[in-house]
Amino acid sequence: MSYSVGQVAGFAGVTVRTLHHYDGIGLLSPSGRSHAGHRRYDDADLDRLQQILFYRELGFPLDEVAALLDDPDADPQEHLRRRHELLSGRIRKLQEMAAAVETALEARKMGINLTPEEKFEVFGDHDPEQYAEEAEQRWGAGEAYRESRRRTASYTKRDWLRIKAESEGNTARLVAAMEEGAAPDSVRAMDLAEEHRALISGSYYDCGYAMHVGLAEMYVTDERFTASVDAAKPGLAAYLREAILANAARHA
Repeated sequence: MSYSVGQVAGFAGVTVRTLHHYDGIGLLSPSGRSHAGHRRYDDADLDRLQQILFYRELGFPLDEVAALLDDPDADPQEHLRRRHELLSGRIRKLQEMAAAVETALEARKMGINLTPEEKFEVFGDHDPEQYAEEAEQRWGAGEAYRESRRRTASYTKRDWLRIKAESEGNTARLVAAMEEGAAPDSVRAMDLAEEHRALISGSYYDCGYAMHVGLAEMYVTDERFTASVDAAKPGLAAYLREAILANAARHA
């Protein structure tokens, strides 16, 4: 079975001119000719063309492709092994590139499409994306996580400043209650815990009481979150946890 140059060009998705060039430089010379002198390619020629196009796709110059294919010490099995290694390396590189693009997309989804100056103005030294990967691993399959990503995707600098002010106000009131001796299960503290839950629901996702209790436990079991909450006042994380638990109990 043999094929014309036009047929081979169609099979391989290349131009006839390209095949003529490969023939001219001795990279791929057809195995036969028709009675009229036209090029005819057989299956072995198609196999070689496939290998040529593979190496070209990986960026190899034509002279290096010729050297690889004409290596007297390389049998067909060796070519397959080499192609497998090259493909595996290419896949790894593409996966790394895809991961980098996904990271950039996630940053945009988080709504952090601010200038460095604006980002510092809103968040200070806190990086809201610091635990994004861990959060996705923990809750990425959950509706709450998806809803949070959907909402924050559209937030502007003004939105973030408003959320920051509301959160800081709630924290300041909790600190005041704590300093003034209000018990964490007092109405005052429970109302502030309810306000805390409502702020999460209003800005990120629907935070039910069970989920709020789960967050409260994280505030005291994860030292990073404890440090973040306690930055306002040492012991605030534990105080907030007790207030959240009491508030959830009264709404049960």
